[in-house]
Amino acid sequence: QVQLVESGGGLVQAGGSLRLSCTASGRTFSNYGMGWFRQAPGKQREFVVGISGIGGRKYYVDSVKGRFTISRDNAKNTVYLQMNSLKFEDTAVYFCAADSTGWGTPTREYDYWGQGTQVTVSS
Repeated sequence: QVQLVESGGGLVQAGGSLRLSCTASGRTFSNYGMGWFRQAPGKQREFVVGISGIGGRKYYVDSVKGRFTISRDNAKNTVYLQMNSLKFEDTAVYFCAADSTGWGTPTREYDYWGQGTQVTVSS
């Protein structure tokens, strides 16, 4: 069982930056692919970015390429999402998720989910 706890959300003006963190319990964090998803009001949850367990390969949705960066620190059991040049349309609840297969790709069935953290971008 893996427990995920997100932090770092908040209110920011358009053009600003935020960094989200997700810390995982367990001793095999490095084996997990990790992903960030988001869900805006009235919309379905969508994949934003993922990182594989082995090799740290990264996957980004087109709308955040060049603005968002995912990274992981396996020694701290933590994955980060650096969000720059934020736009109003980035407003959503952001969820961290763990993929036990290690891939971290957009189409994987992620096994564990955090509770989410709100990101609000004011225009």
